[in-house]
Amino acid sequence: MPEQHNQTSDVESRSVRLQLARRCRIITEARWFALTVFAVILLNAALLGLETYSGLVEEWYRWIRLTEHGCLAVFTVEILLRLGAHADRPRDFFKDPWNLFDLAVVLCAFLPVVRENTTVLRLLRLARVLRTARFLPQLRIVLAAVARSLPGTLSFLLVGALLLYVYAMVGWVFFGRHDPEHYGSIGRAVLTLFLLMTLDGIGEAVHAGLEISRWSLVYYASYVLLASFVLVNVLIGVVITSLDEAREMEKEEAVQEGPHPDAEPEDRRQVLARITAARQALDDLERDLIS
Repeated sequence: MPEQHNQTSDVESRSVRLQLARRCRIITEARWFALTVFAVILLNAALLGLETYSGLVEEWYRWIRLTEHGCLAVFTVEILLRLGAHADRPRDFFKDPWNLFDLAVVLCAFLPVVRENTTVLRLLRLARVLRTARFLPQLRIVLAAVARSLPGTLSFLLVGALLLYVYAMVGWVFFGRHDPEHYGSIGRAVLTLFLLMTLDGIGEAVHAGLEISRWSLVYYASYVLLASFVLVNVLIGVVITSLDEAREMEKEEAVQEGPHPDAEPEDRRQVLARITAARQALDDLERDLIS
């Protein structure tokens, strides 16, 4: 009898979780829900901008604080609804990086250490602006591409640093005595070449170099060719490749998750209703077998 009672309690608990997940999922998958959260994120970003004006802050301090607390309340309700939507499968909630990011941003706002530190609190509120990527698929793809391009970007930075160091040492040897303002030390030479990488002031640098030696033309021409053209094109190639990979990943995730809630809503509601009915029938059958 105790075993049957425990099994009955488990069935009822599972049924409650399924109903909670279904109701929360209907809300979180609704278009109005996404638009509301997106609008609150933009409102939060606008509040951050208003706080940079001391006159407005002094005049509207109370209303700004109330609006800020309102935004935090909306974000808290949102994360609770998303947690409720995964009540039947909690592990899936923590598999999504965006869910973990949203949860961390909301929870940190309630930590005493964060709330007492104005600088950290402002940085945390600034992090909420990044949540717009959750509701903008194209921006999400770009962020994923940037993350995937980091290994290639690190290799690019290593090669670029090596190129800068070699050319800076050569520039110090040839131009250090004649142009100490730009090549008087390895640090100044690296800074000069880094600014020249954007081709800003390259004409003045070439004219100044020709007054010292004609070989400076070869020095600047080879540097511009390698740093401004080859390396930049390599970086662009790495980012474009990562962007294509991110798009493919987004397509695969969309296929795995099924059609978007807004697409074919009637068919989706019918399928969800049939699944819910099947689950309820299985629960009733299991309950009858136990009793």
